[in-house]
Amino acid sequence: MSLKEGCGLMKKISAIRFGKGGRKRVNISLDGKFAFSLDAEVVLKEGLQVGQELSPSQIEALARSDQSHRCLNAALRYLSYRPRSEFELRERLSRRGFDSESVEDVFTRLREQGLVDDAAFAQFWRANRQSFSPRSRWLTRLELRRKGVAEDTIDQAVGTIDDEDSAYRAALNKARSLPVSDYQGFRHRLAGYLKRRGFSYGVVNHAVERVWQKQGAR
Repeated sequence: MSLKEGCGLMKKISAIRFGKGGRKRVNISLDGKFAFSLDAEVVLKEGLQVGQELSPSQIEALARSDQSHRCLNAALRYLSYRPRSEFELRERLSRRGFDSESVEDVFTRLREQGLVDDAAFAQFWRANRQSFSPRSRWLTRLELRRKGVAEDTIDQAVGTIDDEDSAYRAALNKARSLPVSDYQGFRHRLAGYLKRRGFSYGVVNHAVERVWQKQGAR
């Protein structure tokens, strides 16, 4: 029986046992028969006990509480790897099958804790890209747009990106793995690398020449 299949009469909890998968889920029996399972934290929070009687509305409330709790845990696991945009997180929770009511409840809690904030996410994304894999303002903007960040938020995040500086740093890093005995080959490979990172023709040429002067002419 699912949680939403409670009958019109009061039901008495006859057993509370951990499920076979470990101590995270708890099986609840009503009137001597297995009825549904809940997250162990929900059982503790609600103070469920053997002998306690539950009405259909209470059973329904337990269903909502369990769904919301599982949705929150799924969101926190997804956020544990790196910050996410609101759009990314909503898509993830939707694919996991959580209903809109649970998702909105979770978003309210996450916002209160500062764990979902598209402005902070956009700044994180920009800083991460600029530090570890410099790319153009245009490409950074495109990446954030694909993650569902609003245009005005993107503007604030990418407005200070200096394409000349970013291209030069990206070129310096890439040039360490390129042979410097052949200028044309060096230029072709380095220019292609920078173009794939969204830099314009003029910015690419300038960065390649600067790096060649620094490393290729040794």
